[in-house]
Amino acid sequence: MGSAAHAHHNVELNERPAPDKVLTDIADYVTKYKIASDEAYKTAHYDLMDSLACMVLALKFPDCVKLLGPWAEGATVPNGARVPGTKHILDPIKAAFDIGTIVRWLDYNDTWLAAEWGHPSDNLGAILGLGDYLSRRAEAAGKPGLTMHDVYTYMIRAFEIQGCLALENSFNKVGLDHVVLVKVASTAVAMQMMGGSYGQIVDALSHAWVDGQSLRTYRHAPNAGPRKSWAAGDATSRAVRLAHIVKEGRQIGYPSVLTAPKWGFYDVLFKGNEFRFQRPYGSYVMEQILFKISYPAEFHSQTAVECAVSLHPQVKDKIDKIEKIVLTTHEAAIRIISKTGPLHNFADRDHCLQYMVAVPLIKGNLTADDYTDEAASDPRIYAQRAKMEVVEAKRNSAEYHEPD
Repeated sequence: MGSAAHAHHNVELNERPAPDKVLTDIADYVTKYKIASDEAYKTAHYDLMDSLACMVLALKFPDCVKLLGPWAEGATVPNGARVPGTKHILDPIKAAFDIGTIVRWLDYNDTWLAAEWGHPSDNLGAILGLGDYLSRRAEAAGKPGLTMHDVYTYMIRAFEIQGCLALENSFNKVGLDHVVLVKVASTAVAMQMMGGSYGQIVDALSHAWVDGQSLRTYRHAPNAGPRKSWAAGDATSRAVRLAHIVKEGRQIGYPSVLTAPKWGFYDVLFKGNEFRFQRPYGSYVMEQILFKISYPAEFHSQTAVECAVSLHPQVKDKIDKIEKIVLTTHEAAIRIISKTGPLHNFADRDHCLQYMVAVPLIKGNLTADDYTDEAASDPRIYAQRAKMEVVEAKRNSAEYHEPD
């Protein structure tokens, strides 16, 4: 009798729970929240212009261009999505990959800093790729396509989802890459763009969390590499694919994808912790977005590069006389971009604080061309890097996370 009762306890309870609140909060936001902020719309306009400029600049780099275009050579898609700056007309899943990749390639697009950092304009892969495809199909059928106001609305929503999830939840501390948040945000918006119901938005979001998530391996020494430049394109395109599978394939969702004991995201990938939230979804992220106005470099290095540019006139004729360079910064910058030793490629260099300071000290400026193998062969850069010491300022580390 005792053993039978014991056996009964091992049977998995198979009543489907209500969907996790994290999923329904996002679905509530995209379907019910009315964005009334002029500042958010105005900033979305600037953010799109900034992103388009980043895309066009990325097309100067052959390593980026090689990744673009149809999977099957010569394939054409009637009323397909166009990739800005190219002749490509693609299905919306590959268009999302290509657009997301060229937005991100040079590390020059917008930034969001929080417990998890990231780049909300990465979501433009889904928004522009899917948006152009849906618009062109609608217009071919004599119906109106999307307006730019619609595009800005989707941008504000995607930015908000990615940014609010990032405020209090560090994915990098458990080894996961921030592009998971691009995938989640793009999935919610893509499903809405495709005309999915509330329930389908919830279901599609569950698929985004149930996917295996990208490791940050490709962002850190000794493995840093160019995947970091297409990882977000991959995430935003995966979002369009998942939305399509749920919408057209009528696939069910997995309601306790985050909270399920043993098998859910929290237990498997987040050390058993639940997500924490600082604020409800609104239009905060778009209103507070950070632009890289000056330099194509990981955001935590921007002020250091600015200092190096300012110091250049004073040190340019006596570079070899410098004995020591001390860089004072916060813990997040040290964790991501402080590197000694050889730098193997473009992606390694635009995430090396010491490299990004050495170049403008010597040259007086820092551009995307300074990360090429040719530019990096200048022995003066290595000599300056060797003199650098990076020190944590505890106050900076603490204030980095304070909203005000």
